[in-house]
Amino acid sequence: MGELAQRLRQPAVVGEIFAGILLGPTLLGNIPAISEYMIPSDSGKNYLTIISMFGAMFLLFIAGMETDVKLIKHHSQKAIKIASTALLISFISLFLYSLTIPNELLVNPDDRYVFAAFLAITISVSAISVIAKVLIDLNMIRRDFGQLFVAIGMIDEAVVWILVSIFIGFVGGFTSSVGGVVFSFAKVILFIVLGFLIGGFIIKHIISFIQNKIKLRYKFLTLVVVVIFIYGAIATALGLEAVLGAFVAGIVFGQVPYLSDETIDKLESITFAIFAPIFFASAGLQVNILEFTNPSILILSLVLLLIAFLSKAIGGYVGARYFAKSDHWTSVLFAVGTNTRGTIQIIVATIGLTIGLITRDIFSIIILIAIISSIIAPILIKLIIKKVEPNTEEIKRIKQEEIYAGSILSKINRVLLPVRVRTDLNFKSAKSIETNILEAIGSKKDISVTLFSITNEKDKTAAQTFLDGIASTFKVAEVNKKIVISDDALEKILEESKKDYDLLVIGATEKQNNSEQVFNTFIDNLIRFSPCPSLIVQGHTQLDENKSKKILVPTDGSKASKRAAEVAFALTSGDKDEVHILRVVEERFSLDEMETKNHILDRQFSYAQEIVNELKGIGESLSVNTKTKVEIGLNPENVIVEFADKNDFDLVIIGSDVRPGSDKLFLGPRVEKILSNCVRPVIVVNSF
Repeated sequence: MGELAQRLRQPAVVGEIFAGILLGPTLLGNIPAISEYMIPSDSGKNYLTIISMFGAMFLLFIAGMETDVKLIKHHSQKAIKIASTALLISFISLFLYSLTIPNELLVNPDDRYVFAAFLAITISVSAISVIAKVLIDLNMIRRDFGQLFVAIGMIDEAVVWILVSIFIGFVGGFTSSVGGVVFSFAKVILFIVLGFLIGGFIIKHIISFIQNKIKLRYKFLTLVVVVIFIYGAIATALGLEAVLGAFVAGIVFGQVPYLSDETIDKLESITFAIFAPIFFASAGLQVNILEFTNPSILILSLVLLLIAFLSKAIGGYVGARYFAKSDHWTSVLFAVGTNTRGTIQIIVATIGLTIGLITRDIFSIIILIAIISSIIAPILIKLIIKKVEPNTEEIKRIKQEEIYAGSILSKINRVLLPVRVRTDLNFKSAKSIETNILEAIGSKKDISVTLFSITNEKDKTAAQTFLDGIASTFKVAEVNKKIVISDDALEKILEESKKDYDLLVIGATEKQNNSEQVFNTFIDNLIRFSPCPSLIVQGHTQLDENKSKKILVPTDGSKASKRAAEVAFALTSGDKDEVHILRVVEERFSLDEMETKNHILDRQFSYAQEIVNELKGIGESLSVNTKTKVEIGLNPENVIVEFADKNDFDLVIIGSDVRPGSDKLFLGPRVEKILSNCVRPVIVVNSF
């Protein structure tokens, strides 16, 4: 049914709910042999209820992971204005109408105000998953309004979980006074804050331990699932809902850059392929469409839907137009977009039904409103979104984000830097180009650098002092220090590099006069057998941070040379820094080709110009001062070396794609000749 819904251009959740409806009391649920096993009950014998709760927890964990705290901070003013206005107007309107709902549709008429508030907040909140899915499909998620929608959805979901936790206290009799409400509110806030701060600190160290000590293939997936249940158990013990714990756990993991994409993909696959469909289907099992043949319930549903849509639309428009100062069509888009409902309503309604706060009839009405909203809102969004044009600044930002997302830098979170202890240098003098490179990358994103040193027992104290000094001058988010006692440095570095590092940075300051070696036996073998991409630096000269840099990037149009250019762009920090893209056209012709020499050269030159201009475009999009040059010569590597020396470049960065395990290190004849002949510091980006 999910597949059918998607073919009809509707969210898969709609089809999954309809599957449950068909299996429920509307159709097949009227057959006793089926309803006995398929319709969830509160009995522990019904495993479907337990599995569906797993689905809810995994869904909320994923929603938490997608909660970008930095994004909320960046858009906080506008997002809070739009979200609060839309939520408040919608909540008040629905609350007032909910007070008029007949007693027979209430669990306990004495709790009418609690019921009205719960129903109002459940229907009022926007579903981030629905709007995000629509914007992703339209490739609009990175637009300014797309980011604002995500921030608004995050704020709505945070508010709803705080309020739902308070409602649970009402039902349990814990918040019947003002003091009780304040206590419940403080308890929720305290759980979120401590779960984020203390939990984040603990999880960060657990991940570090697992990376270094555990070798199981699915170790991180196991950790994620265990943490979800621990947070859920703590939330339950505090009288809160387990899904709130899963949501907070997701926020914590979302701030940890070291969690691999593979782990996230596996969890999402399990969730959306197994647990989420079961959860939504189980929600549909509890809906009886036949109840809507009752005119009073049908009218109530339509009125609630109308009030929900109009109040949220008015709130969204007013908040965007008059408080966030958006233009008319952008405000209309927010009016419609904040009306998306779906997953969050189903989860909250399920909780309300489970704790006895709403009846099955009201539950069915909420599900119906969620389904209709998830169908109508995306259609209207697609119509209105065409009228919202991006400005120049927005286009530039989106271009930069697209470039970064596809670059090698986006994949670098954890870096291994082997360090040789130097007792003849002070800490500042020991800083090298490798340090400059990592600090430049660290200025653009949070990275973790591990300083790794091999020594003997006698020199361990000196090595620790040396690493402490180096770490104290390192300007990155996180610096770890490791000292290993061993006589086999190569084996220990390779063993360490297998622990989920994204990049191995190698300083190749010593060369061996041997035609069989590119650098020396140790460095060559380290590059050959490295399980992760490597960055090799030949040259020990430290880059002056106060001096403008000139960086040369030779290119042949390959992916490897593009990676080299990306590293070069990352090393720039101001308008005075320059990156020069050089393409050398090889002038080599046979006797038969001499007659058409000029024609061939023209074509080669034109193609070379396209290559350098492509990289120039990337550099300029990143606000990097990028220059291009196309040269013609019989020997390209000699032209590159002469060009670097003549123009006094600080760095030459070249790309290679050597994969591990070859018989001997071979970076290609041109790369190796440049390394052999260039007197300037050379960086080889081996990205394979």
